[in-house]
Amino acid sequence: MADLTSDFIGIKSPNPFWLASAPPTDKEYNVRRAFEAGWGGVVWKTLGEEGPPVVNVNGPRYGAIHGADRRLLGLNNIELITDRPLEVNLEEMTRVKKDYPDHALIASVMVPCEEDAWKKILPQIAETGCDGFELNFGCPHGMAERGMGSAVGQVPDYIEMVSRWAKEATGLPVIVKLTPNITNILYPAEAALKGGADAVSLINTINSITGVNLDVMSPEPMIDGKGTHGGYCGPAVKPIAMNMVAEIARNPATANLPISGIGGITTWRDAAEFMALGAGNVQVCTAAMTYGFKIVQEMISGLSQWMDEKGYTSTSDFVGMATPNVTDWQYLNLNHITKAEINQDDCIKCGRCYAACEDTSHQAIEMSDDRVFTVKDDECVACNLCVNVCPVEGCITMRTLDAGEMDERTGQPVAAGYGNWTAHPNNPSVQAAE
Repeated sequence: MADLTSDFIGIKSPNPFWLASAPPTDKEYNVRRAFEAGWGGVVWKTLGEEGPPVVNVNGPRYGAIHGADRRLLGLNNIELITDRPLEVNLEEMTRVKKDYPDHALIASVMVPCEEDAWKKILPQIAETGCDGFELNFGCPHGMAERGMGSAVGQVPDYIEMVSRWAKEATGLPVIVKLTPNITNILYPAEAALKGGADAVSLINTINSITGVNLDVMSPEPMIDGKGTHGGYCGPAVKPIAMNMVAEIARNPATANLPISGIGGITTWRDAAEFMALGAGNVQVCTAAMTYGFKIVQEMISGLSQWMDEKGYTSTSDFVGMATPNVTDWQYLNLNHITKAEINQDDCIKCGRCYAACEDTSHQAIEMSDDRVFTVKDDECVACNLCVNVCPVEGCITMRTLDAGEMDERTGQPVAAGYGNWTAHPNNPSVQAAE
């Protein structure tokens, strides 16, 4: 049986599935239920300094994007950090850690960009027995307007400075949570490393407005006729998050920087993909808010079964395995040729592939009078659009062609339509076409 035990920067947990800092980790009641359901760790909802209380809106806090079947694709939130007193959170964290010593308990923290503020609060929180800290440099709404959250995460110099303060204030591991609301994710990642951070987590939410109420002309969610931008998360952000994780993992300067992957993780396969790209563990929020805490049981069983099938005995066996295969466009092999193939037994004759290709692509699919759809190899450029629009999974596939393979109808090499090209000087995998 695969061993899912996780050791992330010295923080041990029964499995690599943590709950991200968010409403699901807001209080003792939630966290206990999460641990009982099977989560390996939690990042407690972001704590702030003592002083004027944080006040959240008493109205809708979430906006949503749904698919045609009402499946939740993306969630926008305008909630701030915890609005519960610091001392209450610390008392609850102490009790939880005492009762669940083998589970990871991380404290998310956000205070003003002042050295005294960070060096005062971190030792206080450490007394709870927590396993480490996550510095919240990602929140794009509410707190950013106060000079915190993504307002810090968008300035590498601030990230490096605060990371150094945090490491000076505590002997516990420090994770820096990065904002995706930046042009190049490598700058903040490198800054966190320079500041001494033990790891980074990403992505935090994406700045967004998910909809407009056209009756009253106000963004949703709407508070007394007004709306604001919020943080976008859920399955829709997964591709963005995976790219940023991969960029950090394959960048020579940050290749050895541990990563906690976040962003739209809903299934064991999502988690495995993040880990294959370099994440040492993963954090989940929207999936738990959509389906409840017990969704982790499917993640655990699914990942365990897949690892058994592949012969992996621990998660470290496959972490980062896909990273070497992430490259820049200029290094792709232009001599690799594929063509679309339609399985006539599976085809339901809907015509989506034909319409998409005829109207918006390369006119490489022809339709007979009795609605039989076939691919014209000499016109097909292997764009894969037909595969993606086909409603029947596996009906259209892409076949890799052997060098010099001939088109049965034209008698010409199938690659002939691509013309000649020369090898890119920086790309030894591309050979000049004959």
